[in-house]
Amino acid sequence: MSEVVLINITGRDRPGLTARLTGVLADYDIPVLDIDQSVTHNSLALGLLVVAPEEGSNCSLFKDLLFSAHELDLDIRFTPINRQDYDQWVARQGQARHIVTLLGRQITARHIARVTEVVGENGFNIEDISRLSGRLSLHQSDQQSGAAAVQLTLTGEVQDIPAMHAQFLQIAQDMAIDVAVQEDNLYRRSRRLVCFDMDSTLIQTEVIDELAKVAGIGDQVAAITESAMRGEIDFSESFRQRMALLEGLEESTLQQIAEDLPITEGAERLISTLRHFGYKVAILSGGFTYFANYLKEKLGVDYVYANQLDFENGRLTGKVKGDIIDGQMKAKLLQQLAEEEGISTEQVIAVGDGANDLPMLSIAGLGIAFHAKPLVREQAQHSIATLGLDAILYLLGMRDRELQSLADR
Repeated sequence: MSEVVLINITGRDRPGLTARLTGVLADYDIPVLDIDQSVTHNSLALGLLVVAPEEGSNCSLFKDLLFSAHELDLDIRFTPINRQDYDQWVARQGQARHIVTLLGRQITARHIARVTEVVGENGFNIEDISRLSGRLSLHQSDQQSGAAAVQLTLTGEVQDIPAMHAQFLQIAQDMAIDVAVQEDNLYRRSRRLVCFDMDSTLIQTEVIDELAKVAGIGDQVAAITESAMRGEIDFSESFRQRMALLEGLEESTLQQIAEDLPITEGAERLISTLRHFGYKVAILSGGFTYFANYLKEKLGVDYVYANQLDFENGRLTGKVKGDIIDGQMKAKLLQQLAEEEGISTEQVIAVGDGANDLPMLSIAGLGIAFHAKPLVREQAQHSIATLGLDAILYLLGMRDRELQSLADR
């Protein structure tokens, strides 16, 4: 009677090994039920789940495999699989899978140990671990300034994902890395729209604070901004207070501020990459259209929704035209854009840093708190605090080697 056998092969990798070993299986017309191969620093690990033939030719097959492995200087091991165990393995193929992504300037054994400990405590099994970032130089300066990303694929019954997210958030706070967990579904691989907050997200400043500095009221306005971002003051009310303080500021001061806007690390790489793959890009901002339109031209943004400043005789009136773009309006605009693009909100990425971004982060398929206040990090689905905006590419499963080949074209 035929039996299911797991064949594990390890050793130094080189061209032709897999062809030689599967060639032996082909000589015996062996069905392959599953196959997996990985290489770590030229060290091969190949696994084959096969249906071994009747007992008579069984011995010859294993003898030929052993001989080939010996010639190739490989270690080989055969493990019979109980039929009931195999049937249970097949039955589990429809269960949910999750992706855990570790992000940081460096990822150490301590990071991996803490994260995998949480994974085990939550009843998940690690099916695969792979590095998304490029190979790291051993020079300390390179390690500090670079980016590291590791992706874990998990299988197992879904338990309390929010609780596991909270554990990962604690690890992130303790160890200066970011840890994200996502369900590995079709939506994860079919995002089509990315919506950015502008101030302190696409740019490394709050424009209203820059305007206030020019007007000589920087401390007053910055204090209100901080309070609003922490969720202590309603955004619309804080916005009115700050705008009123800016009454009389000359319009001519805006151009220089726009030209000097500090673009956030990774923003240009992220947007150019996503646009290459057909993504639409939107700015949904509680800031001002004057500056958002400047970024639209510079970065290649498709949609801009922000507040329009009101001028009279070349000076700010301390008011804006139309409705204030607050948190609820951002969420409404995100839904509107998704409908216009003919996609689900599950296919939308939203990125922001303040409390007024939480409504849109909560309805997007991938909502990311970027270098955000503690309140926002706790409530958002995902958080990035250690790397630039292009770390979002890792959350989409993209690898540095793929991105480099794209850049080299």
